[in-house]
Amino acid sequence: MIVECPTCKKAVEWNESNPFRPFCSERCKLIDLGAWANEEYRVPAENVSPDDLDQ
Repeated sequence: MIVECPTCKKAVEWNESNPFRPFCSERCKLIDLGAWANEEYRVPAENVSPDDLDQ
């Protein structure tokens, strides 16, 4: 199966021979990791009241 690298958009074969999947390379994988570390990406979440945290 051919997928698009999330970082550079290059076509990448999705199989066990690619240790970086879904990325095309270690470089793209590390760029993505850096973006998460720099809080460029966020996972949507619901606001939780302090009372709900105690439960």
